[in-house]
Amino acid sequence: MRTCRVGLVGAGGVAQRHARVLGGFEDVEILGVTDVSREAAEALAGAHGARTFADVEELLAAGPDAVYVCVPPFAHGPVEEAVIAAGVPMFVEKPVAVDLETAERIAALVEEKGLLTAVGHHWRYLHVVEQARELLAGRAVRMVNGAWLDKVPPVAWWAVRDRSGGPVVEQAAHVLDLVRALVGEAVEVTAYGDGTPPPVDGADIDSVTAATLRFAGGAVGTLAAACVLIWKHRAGLEILADGLALSLAEDGLTVRDADGERRVESDPDAARVAVDRAFVDAVRGVGDDVRVPYAEALRTQRLALAVSESARTGRPVALPTDPAAAPLATAGVSVDA
Repeated sequence: MRTCRVGLVGAGGVAQRHARVLGGFEDVEILGVTDVSREAAEALAGAHGARTFADVEELLAAGPDAVYVCVPPFAHGPVEEAVIAAGVPMFVEKPVAVDLETAERIAALVEEKGLLTAVGHHWRYLHVVEQARELLAGRAVRMVNGAWLDKVPPVAWWAVRDRSGGPVVEQAAHVLDLVRALVGEAVEVTAYGDGTPPPVDGADIDSVTAATLRFAGGAVGTLAAACVLIWKHRAGLEILADGLALSLAEDGLTVRDADGERRVESDPDAARVAVDRAFVDAVRGVGDDVRVPYAEALRTQRLALAVSESARTGRPVALPTDPAAAPLATAGVSVDA
C-alpha cells in the first residue's frame, strides 16, 4: 500500500487535530468525513480536499484503508460495530465508551475479527515515558500519585455523566493509562466524589474525585481529578521507588535520585504525531508500534470506570487479577455508567 486512504467519523476538535497530522503525511490521503453535523463535516472535508459522506455506511462504501472514530464518548458503539463488520482497521479516540458493556462488546468483536486497532492514548509515545521505564527497571515501585486538575471543557455533553463518563473517564484516563504502563495493574480502588456538580447547566458529575489504588505488584497510589478551575492546572503523575522519585507530565520528566535532580523536556505535539504515524505504518504494513490497541485501552477503561463506580457507591471496587478476562467486582455492584 503506497497511500493510506483514511476516513474520519466525527468533525470536532479531536478529529480536526488528527486531520492536521494525517494531512502532513505524504503517504496519507484523507478520503472523507462524516458527522452528525453536515456543516461541520463539510468544513473539515473542505479544509483537506476530501469528500463529505452522509453517514458511516456511505463512508465505508467508498473503500477507506482505515477509519478514525472521533466521536463523543456517548456515541461510541454503533460506529465501531459498522467499521469492524467491514473489516477496516480502526483508530478510536479515548475514552472508548461511557460504560463498560459497550467497551467489552466492541473488544470482543475486534478480537473475533482479528482487526488492527489503535486507541488515542498518545501519552504512551512521549519519549520521557520510555526514559521513566528505563529508570524504573529493576526497582520496586512503592507509590504513584496521579492528578488531572482542570476546568470544564466548553462542550455541552461533558458535564453530564451518561454523556461523558465524568472527569475520571474522559480526562484522567490519560493518567490512569500511564500509571498502568509504568506501575502495573490495579487490583482494587476506593474513591470518593464531592457530590457537587460544577456550575454548568445540566451538570451531574462530581466536581472533584479522590481515589486510592492498590496494585498487583504491591504498590499503592492515589488519583485526584477536579474540574473546578478555569485553567488546566496539572496533569501527570509522580512515582516513588527505592531511591528514586519521578515526576512525569506531557511537557517533561523530572528525576531525583542519588545524583541529584535533573529535568528532561518533552514535546506533547510530537507524541500526537507519533501515535498517528504508528497506526498508519501498521495499516500500510511497514511498522509495528501500536502501543495501545483496543484490548489494552479496555483495561484502562475498566480502571477508570472502577474509580467512577467506587465514587458513586462509596464502596471499594475489585478489578480482575487477569485484566484480559474477568469482569470487575464489588459487593453486589455492577460497573456501568
